[in-house]
Amino acid sequence: MTVKVYITPACPYCYTLKEFLKENKIKFIEVDVSQDEKTKEELIKKSGKMEVPVLEVDGQIVAGFDKEKIVKLLKIKE
Repeated sequence: MTVKVYITPACPYCYTLKEFLKENKIKFIEVDVSQDEKTKEELIKKSGKMEVPVLEVDGQIVAGFDKEKIVKLLKIKE
């Protein structure tokens, strides 16, 4: 399973999502879209908008910190 998190440094929801993933021992690749126009365009292409955080799990997209969707997608037991 490949997990990517698209973030910006000033985003509080990005921090919350990253901490949630760490607490649940989910390894992820962090992609800072504020540093590179190409990654920003990639995010918009995948999610349809410029919004962070965006979680990508094996090609499936969750925009925002939607805990319910994330738990279901990653099969996290609460």
